[in-house]
Amino acid sequence: MVKEFIIKHYLKIIGAATGAIGGYLYYYFVGCQSGTCPITSNPYISIAYGALMGYLLLDLFKKKEKKTDGSN
Repeated sequence: MVKEFIIKHYLKIIGAATGAIGGYLYYYFVGCQSGTCPITSNPYISIAYGALMGYLLLDLFKKKEKKTDGSN
């Protein structure tokens, strides 16, 4: 069951993981020194935002499923 889920959504999982790593790296190396930046001043928000962006980016590359409704 879990294996089927991973196989079906592997691009989304890879995108979210890569985005999360990228979000943390952006926080760590660029960040916001003053603390007034809503996304980059908090590592948890940076990680979540990066994961969301990675998920959405790689979700663009999914294969479209053919719908079979039985009518010709």
